[in-house]
Amino acid sequence: MFALSLLTLVHVIISLAGIAAGLVVVGGLLAAKPLDGWTAGFLGTTALTSVTGFFFPRHGFTPGQALGVLSLVCVSLAVVARYRRQLAGPWRTVYVICALISLYFDCFVLLVQLFQKVPALVELAPTQSEPPFVVTQAVVLAIFVAATIACVVRFRGGATRAGPA
Repeated sequence: MFALSLLTLVHVIISLAGIAAGLVVVGGLLAAKPLDGWTAGFLGTTALTSVTGFFFPRHGFTPGQALGVLSLVCVSLAVVARYRRQLAGPWRTVYVICALISLYFDCFVLLVQLFQKVPALVELAPTQSEPPFVVTQAVVLAIFVAATIACVVRFRGGATRAGPA
């Protein structure tokens, strides 16, 4: 039981650190600044969030694990685009889209967890199919779609090469 509590605490801390770093990275993308250190931290913590999620006990393959796999694919593509392909040509757009999808996945899961754990939110949407939950997720998705488009447009004019992390 202690090990599960410790895993949960570590997973939550890594997840929140990844989301915070990701929001800073989005600000950098909007300002056409690569923010190398923040980006490395964001991509690393986002990958760790997905990896640590696989250590929780489950029976069968779950939607959470599927989201973890998709997140790892997006983070991997973002890492390749950023560090291997140096944001050259279309890789700049691949990086931005994959980074923001990865951040969105973490925010999506955060909202799911909040609606499962915070009593006031549980009361509003006990099955997570009620309008408060659905509307909240739709608004967050719309924000991420708009932010992704803005970041692709704004970051296009930024540095052409990613520096050291």
